[in-house]
Amino acid sequence: MKWIFKKFETLKLTELYDLLKLRSSVFVVEQDCVYQDLDEKDQQATHLLGYENEKLIAYSRIFSPGTFEKKYARIGRIVTKKQHRGKGIGQSLVQRSIEFCAEQFNRQTIKISAQVYLKKFYNQQGFVEKGKIYYEDGIPHCAMYFLFKP
Repeated sequence: MKWIFKKFETLKLTELYDLLKLRSSVFVVEQDCVYQDLDEKDQQATHLLGYENEKLIAYSRIFSPGTFEKKYARIGRIVTKKQHRGKGIGQSLVQRSIEFCAEQFNRQTIKISAQVYLKKFYNQQGFVEKGKIYYEDGIPHCAMYFLFKP
């Protein structure tokens, strides 16, 4: 696996196309969910791209504290290509995202909006649920937080 962090303005057109294609294939097609993926937030994110054999198979976007949440860093659009799930790539993706936040944002608490069916997966990565279940684009979600240990 090859992992690359990029700011929006440094993404090549092919990289942008590939990450939008991956997000669409999972969040729109596979999950049968019509929603506005292009939300004007990509420009403010750091994008983590995971490649295997020159093909994008994993992705997340990361926001610094204060971008959308006063107190929290945010990780979102966490996605692994369907054919590559169950191989530990998702865990690596989340861990690399957490490590980036630790280094770049001084170990600030991280918040994610997790699909409820993935709660156990995120618990295994160190996230804890807080608050009630809510619906985002017709899918049940919950707020989850990663608190760095002192």
